[in-house]
Amino acid sequence: MSKSAAGFFILALLSGILHLCLTQEAALTLPLIAFGVFGTLFVLALIVGRRIKFDPVLR
Repeated sequence: MSKSAAGFFILALLSGILHLCLTQEAALTLPLIAFGVFGTLFVLALIVGRRIKFDPVLR
């Protein structure tokens, strides 16, 4: 896992926990939106990191 993917994972986790601590009802809050954005960026960072590290053996 790259450093950026780990950073986005931690940010998504913290914003998800903050959303659960702030509200008890199912409301659309800023931490919930941030959780979705950081979660998406986490998945994209994993995909991009995998493509960059791919090194086929050419013979």
